[in-house]
Amino acid sequence: MRLTSQAVCALLLSAALATFGCHAQVPAPGKPVPAATAWRIETLLRRKADLPPGSQINIGTIQPSSTSGFSKVSISFTNEGRTSRPIDFLLSDDGKTLEQVTVLDMSADPKAYVSAAGRPSRGGPASAPVTIVGFDDLECPYCAKLHASIFPAITERYGDKVHIVYRDFPLDMHPWAMHASVDVNCLADQSVPGYWNAVDEIHGRASHMGEDPADAKAEKTVLRANAQLDALVAAEGVKQHVDASKLDACVKKQDTKAITESVKLATDLNLQSTPILFINGDKIDGAVPIEFIFGTIDKALLAEGVAPPPPYVAPKVALPGAPAPNAIPAAK
Repeated sequence: MRLTSQAVCALLLSAALATFGCHAQVPAPGKPVPAATAWRIETLLRRKADLPPGSQINIGTIQPSSTSGFSKVSISFTNEGRTSRPIDFLLSDDGKTLEQVTVLDMSADPKAYVSAAGRPSRGGPASAPVTIVGFDDLECPYCAKLHASIFPAITERYGDKVHIVYRDFPLDMHPWAMHASVDVNCLADQSVPGYWNAVDEIHGRASHMGEDPADAKAEKTVLRANAQLDALVAAEGVKQHVDASKLDACVKKQDTKAITESVKLATDLNLQSTPILFINGDKIDGAVPIEFIFGTIDKALLAEGVAPPPPYVAPKVALPGAPAPNAIPAAK
């Protein structure tokens, strides 16, 4: 009898994390596992999973499976009066192999895993073959670093093949991030270009937000940062010819409902930090090199039947003291 190494790991994890409680153990109809085979299963699992002394292994009946040559057997563990959730295994018809298989549903389009609907976009249209959804915190230095490397590099390389949106995920550790999210979304209600211009500028100035222009030694304050954010968004609103009174009223109201809903979405997705990108549903966590992002986009394009640009070659970095590539030698 063989238990694959992956199955052993999965079993150990399942046994460790299984929720013990009062689980109804209703025997499913089917043939009982032969006594000799049941003994092999029990001794094997006790040895591989290092189960605590006195624990009981409950082996269910043989059930049909969708895997040729194998039947399904559900196994649970009882210890100190508590029984785990049943774990499904595949038992070979010859009784020599026990495997644990996880069945994952791939019917849903990965691109729809995180919706881009209702958000201001840049790059290509919503029908573009690749959609990037970023969870962004305007006070996050790593977000600022990734943001600066993404634009205009992605749009320059892919043109209208990539549709980009941001969703708000201001972290509690950043005191003015929520205020910034509300402000730029107030602007987005009237001007998508204004929204992105404000996002660009805030990320570019984030490290200086809250400083006193008249006193470089003065401590940064949240109150000053919020006032600077309001002024920045108002100035961008003037450039975009939006309704100034409507924008001002929205900024002063500081309604966080939409931002809170976006944070809840991030939490439901088990996101715990920023920046996070979803490229056609593929998650990229943290500030990563632009060539890694390009590689992911290229694969997403291929999956959509679209030829990507030629492979990206990172610029060569000259060694200290060496002439820059293609540099003209100095005259002697």
